[in-house]
Amino acid sequence: MSGPGLNQSLHQRQTQQLMLAPQMRQSLKILQVAALDLRATIQEELQANPTLEEMPMDDVSLEKNATSGDENSAPDDDPREEMDFSRDMQMLEKIGQDWRDHMSDTGGVRQMSSEEEERRQHFYDSLTTETSLQQHLMEQAEMADCPPQVLESLRYLIGSLDDRGYLTSSLSDIALLAQLPLPTVQEASKLLKTFDPPGIGAEDLGDCLLIQLNHQGRGKSVAARIVRDHFELLVRRRIPDISRKMGLSPEIIQESIEIIGTLDPAPGRRFAEDSNRVVVPDVTVEKDNGEWQVLLNQDYIPRLRLSATYRDLIAKGKLSKQESDYLREKLRSGKFIINAIEQRQRTIERITREIIRHQAEFFEEGVSKLKPLTMTQIADIIGVHETTVSRALANKYIKTPHGVFEMKFFFTSGYQSDAGTAVANTSVKEMIADIIAGEDPGAPRSDQEIVGLLQEKGLKIARRTVAKYREELGLLPSNLRRRYD
Repeated sequence: MSGPGLNQSLHQRQTQQLMLAPQMRQSLKILQVAALDLRATIQEELQANPTLEEMPMDDVSLEKNATSGDENSAPDDDPREEMDFSRDMQMLEKIGQDWRDHMSDTGGVRQMSSEEEERRQHFYDSLTTETSLQQHLMEQAEMADCPPQVLESLRYLIGSLDDRGYLTSSLSDIALLAQLPLPTVQEASKLLKTFDPPGIGAEDLGDCLLIQLNHQGRGKSVAARIVRDHFELLVRRRIPDISRKMGLSPEIIQESIEIIGTLDPAPGRRFAEDSNRVVVPDVTVEKDNGEWQVLLNQDYIPRLRLSATYRDLIAKGKLSKQESDYLREKLRSGKFIINAIEQRQRTIERITREIIRHQAEFFEEGVSKLKPLTMTQIADIIGVHETTVSRALANKYIKTPHGVFEMKFFFTSGYQSDAGTAVANTSVKEMIADIIAGEDPGAPRSDQEIVGLLQEKGLKIARRTVAKYREELGLLPSNLRRRYD
C-alpha cells in the first residue's frame, strides 16, 4: 500500500523579458532628471568614476573649439558617438511595431476619439513619473544574482521600508509573516544594504550611518567606531567623553564627527514626492530679430572630460592587466556619461524646436492659440521612440514670453472646428473660462448654454465635456455661481 507522496518534475519554460543594462538605466536617468537635480546626478558620477573630471570654467571655451579627434571631448558630429535612446530601446520599439503591424493586418487600426486619445496620452505621460523608492530598489533586486527565495525575501523587505528607507519590522517578524526561513531573510537583508542609495534597509539611525560608512570604505575608520561603540555620546555630541574613551585627541574625534555629518540620515526621502520643488526652466524660448531662439539652461550642468592622467597611465603600459582593464572600463563608462549628457541636451533642444514649429501661434499670442499635439507626432518627426520623448519631457520646464510652463503642457488632444482648424483641449478650457468670466453674475450660463456658445465658434462639444472642463478649472455650476443683489 503506497501512501500519498510528493511528485517532483523539471520543466523548461522559455520567456522573453526586457532587461535594461546599467548604462541604459543611467542614460535614461540623465535624460529624465530635472535641471536642478542634474548637477547632483553628475556629482555622483564624478565621485564614482576616477577617470571623470570637471573642467574649470576657463577651459570650457577651449573645449568648444577642440577638434573631433580629441578623445577627451565628446564630439557632437561623430556619428559613432551618437547615442540614440530609441535605438538603445530597440526591443521596445520592435514589440510596439509588431503590435501595430498585427492591428493593421487584422483591421484593428482606427481613428481614436478625443477621449481615447486623451487616455492614451495620459498613459504615455504616466511613464515619466519619478521612480519611487520601492521601484528603484526592485529594479536592483531583479538584476541581482540571487536565488529565488532571496529575491522573494527582498520583495518583502522592500515593502517593509518607511519613507526614510528604514525597516519597520524586525527580520524575524518579516520571516514569520512571509513564511520564509529566517537565514534567507537575513541574507536578503545583507544584499539590500548594498543597494543604492547607501544606507537603505537599515534597522535604525546608527545602522544607517554604518552602512554608508562601509559603502565609502570607512568600515574600520574612527567615524565607524564612534557610531558603533559610542552612539549615545555622539548624539549628545560629547566630544571630550568620546576622546577619553577612545584614547584619541579631540581634533581627530571632531574630524570624524564632521565625516559622519556628511551622511544622509534618511536616504529614502530623496525619492519622496516634493510638492514645493523649485522650478528652474530647462530651456528658454525668446524672440531675437524676428526669430524664435532656443536657449538651453547649462547653469546646472558641469562640463566633464576624461582624465589625461589615467589615459597616460594606460598608454605607458606599466599597469597590470587588471589595473589596465579597470581603467579602460571606467574610461568607457565616463565617455558614455559625457555622451548621455550631450544627448540629453540635444534631445531637449530638438523637441523644443518642434514645439515652437507646431505651437507657433501660442508663442505669438498665448494659451488660447494652443493646438492639439501628441508625443507620437514629435517622436515620428525627430526619429525616436515615444517613450524617449516622454522621458525627455519629464520634470522639464520651458520659459516663454507668456510664462513658465511644464513642457508637457504643450501636448494635449483636441477638437476639429467647423472651419477645419484644430483646437487644443487647453484652449477650449480657456474659452470656457472666458465665457464664465464675462457672464452676468445674476444670470450665469448653464453648461448647455456654454455648449451653444462654443458651437457658434464652430466647436461641437458634449455638455458632459464642458462640465468636466469646468470642474477641472475649479468653477462652480451655474446654480452656485448666481449672485443676488
